[in-house]
Amino acid sequence: HTAMPVYKNREENRPHLEVIRDFSQGAFETRLNLYMHSGTHMDAPYHFVPGGKKIDAVALEEVIRPCRVVGLSRVSGEITPRDLEAKGVQAGEFILLKTSNSFQEGFVPDFVFLGADGARYLVEQGVKGVGIDALSIERDQPGHDTHHLLLGAGVIIIEGLRLAEVPEGS
Repeated sequence: HTAMPVYKNREENRPHLEVIRDFSQGAFETRLNLYMHSGTHMDAPYHFVPGGKKIDAVALEEVIRPCRVVGLSRVSGEITPRDLEAKGVQAGEFILLKTSNSFQEGFVPDFVFLGADGARYLVEQGVKGVGIDALSIERDQPGHDTHHLLLGAGVIIIEGLRLAEVPEGS
């Protein structure tokens, strides 16, 4: 919807609906102009990796699969390797990071994010994917290291999850 939360509350990121035909023309038809990073979305490797896969080349089986929700609601700011080590992350897992972000409405500038060291840890553990309950997996990090580390290693990123009602676990 046009009032949905968008990254940094940027007006150009909001969905825009344009009426193309109305009932005087026989049918009501609308065009949707949607920023590719609105709502819950997946970052294709091509988002940060030149020559990386575009969204249409990512197999559905890579994202429609078993996953594990990891509760990190006590973390503020940056998710670090120490936070993740306590959760026993295993190779091959698709991890969903449930933070205090899930309990906030709208875009919150100081959202909890995955730091570059945390991303490096997940890559070293061999995860297949990581999702987070923020509209971005990182927050204004120079060089976008978190994105580069994950996408460069072929780790799928899903952003904008709503996990408030989802319990920790598989």
